[in-house]
Amino acid sequence: MRAVRKRLAGLDAGAAARAADQAGALPPGRIVAVYRAIGSELDVDALSLALSRAGRELCLPVVIERDAPMIFRRWSSGEPLELDEAGVPAPFPLAEVVDPDLILTPLLAFDALGGRLGQGGGYYDRTFAARPDALRIGFAYAGQEVDDLPVEVHDIRLHGVLTETGYRPFA
Repeated sequence: MRAVRKRLAGLDAGAAARAADQAGALPPGRIVAVYRAIGSELDVDALSLALSRAGRELCLPVVIERDAPMIFRRWSSGEPLELDEAGVPAPFPLAEVVDPDLILTPLLAFDALGGRLGQGGGYYDRTFAARPDALRIGFAYAGQEVDDLPVEVHDIRLHGVLTETGYRPFA
């Protein structure tokens, strides 16, 4: 699935912008957790700007312990970042810790039932388990959908997915 995502990223440079055009279709949420794209993950920069313009507050996930749920720190586009314990860009420790209403998550694959295949570190699944009231929305290329993903006990399903073709809620 990493190869599929990389191929999709190379084929469609405008996918992230088209997905950002669909920001208004996302479920309501005052504080939205975005992420800093790594490798071929769908870039969230345009979506972050669209969400900010719509009056939503943004935050980024921060790994402070490798086997613990992530925390979220308030963030605005353009603010400086440092690497967290997982080596991912994150807001500085002085940034306010917040509780997001909606968490956008990168992924390798998803299915029509909200199954999500992540990178394998378990960061998002631990975080979803610790924050059951937050809406879980995948952010991906439409071509990352697969027919069926095997789901294990610790895997937590998404509420929906936003792609370059639009927003789709899951039952």
